[in-house]
Amino acid sequence: MSKFTFRQLELFVALADFPTLSDAAASLHFSESALSQAVTRLERSVGEQLCIRRKARGLKLTPAGEYFAVRARALLNEAEDLVAEMSGATGQLKGPVKLGCFASFAASVLPAILDGFPRLHPGVDVEVVVGTHDELLPALENGRLDLAIVYDMELPPGFRRRTIYETELQAVLPVDHPLAQQETVDLAQLAPEPLIMYDSSPSTANTNRVFADRGLSPTIVANMPQIILVQALVGRGLGYGLLMSRPNWAPVSLEGLPVAVRPLEPPASQTTMAGIWPEHLRLSPRAQALLDFTVDTFSNPGTQPPSG
Repeated sequence: MSKFTFRQLELFVALADFPTLSDAAASLHFSESALSQAVTRLERSVGEQLCIRRKARGLKLTPAGEYFAVRARALLNEAEDLVAEMSGATGQLKGPVKLGCFASFAASVLPAILDGFPRLHPGVDVEVVVGTHDELLPALENGRLDLAIVYDMELPPGFRRRTIYETELQAVLPVDHPLAQQETVDLAQLAPEPLIMYDSSPSTANTNRVFADRGLSPTIVANMPQIILVQALVGRGLGYGLLMSRPNWAPVSLEGLPVAVRPLEPPASQTTMAGIWPEHLRLSPRAQALLDFTVDTFSNPGTQPPSG
């Protein structure tokens, strides 16, 4: 069988990020014909059609191509790790690490990570992707991310995980709401009140589940795709929110309006924020260092949000 080069693998892996061959060629600083020839040579080497190239319909990887891209990306990462480990023999890590972060707490954790981690490891380049579970989990599985920080809830099998901090569902209320005068709030008290739902996977399903487990139904008046919008509407007195506790967050809306945060009694949806990665992959030294730093930074109870 003919041999292929790492450069061919790099080019092919990059194709998945573009809708057409011409877009890929422009980004990779190749002519379209040269890129097409490189892909053809690679297909001949592996004995499979890896992609469908049609000008009218763009570029699409075949099932074999998708499989090959995942394995090729893993191979390239391993080669990159080998070089980084050798060049870092003096103890300094070098190279990229791609981190995914769940959107609802990204603003609470990423600033501390992106500020503190480069101080310890200036040779590591951290690239961040923010999204929902529906976006981050496939990116982990296909090798586009090294590591993701997510809620450890409703995760499919196939991932290793490490706890970063414990969290639970809390009620976020207008400060003048009668329930805000209590130290804790029961879901039964909240059910008839107007709920500003944080509409994101897995948060929406989790909120519906905690009500259903109590035989209750929430009174949803709005579905908001962002945490800051939930907080903003609560600050305006338009309803309450149910959000997971998270570090480095003051009980005020984006407009500077105060909100009241109250724990649920009985507690609901107690879980953890965790670092996860595919169980069949080994974390690179850079990703491991990033995970260690994140655990050290946020496992301190003093980083938890204020409760009033």
